[in-house]
Amino acid sequence: MCGRFYVDEGTDKEIERVIRGVDLRIQKMHTGDIYPSQPAGILTCHGRQKEPLALNLVTPNAPVFELKEMHWGFPQYQKKGLLINARAETALERRTFCDSVRHRRCIIPAKHFYEWDSDKNKVTFFREDRPVLFMAGFYNRFQNEERFMILTTQANASVNPVHNRMPVVLDESGLEDWVYDDKFTEYALHKIPPKLWRKQEYEQQSLFLT
Repeated sequence: MCGRFYVDEGTDKEIERVIRGVDLRIQKMHTGDIYPSQPAGILTCHGRQKEPLALNLVTPNAPVFELKEMHWGFPQYQKKGLLINARAETALERRTFCDSVRHRRCIIPAKHFYEWDSDKNKVTFFREDRPVLFMAGFYNRFQNEERFMILTTQANASVNPVHNRMPVVLDESGLEDWVYDDKFTEYALHKIPPKLWRKQEYEQQSLFLT
């Protein structure tokens, strides 16, 4: 699962670098550790077009990404607490999630996310080759407020030694396809996420040493 992630001061600048022409409506993203129920900056599509917008290419009058503030977690009907993750393998089959996954997909940018191992040690996971990682998610409106969830999948080799689940992490080349291209959805939900690095306390190591 993913129960906490971190956003730093440079996240919005990295979003602008990756996606030219993004509509940064919120002037300042929430930074620091983001917990369930808290607000975070989320990327959504601002309108749609027949063909996905190419990365780093701004087309006049074409729809663009919009950075919006949403709270993390769907309310559980007749129960206390929030639903914060959805399993990618079954999200399209769950009545609670399927419409949102098909029509309201979003991207959650973060510096890194955390998992806890069997000894309850906190481990940080991040992209060694990128300053920001992009997690796949979806959103819906509840009582006039938009809220998001993070999709998780079976952990790949870089996360599995710590936890058996991890967020669906998108490559930069797939960001616009995830938001704009409905045909890309099922492929992305079953794709193995890219390799990550981990950091625990003051020890940093690649999980793919040769």
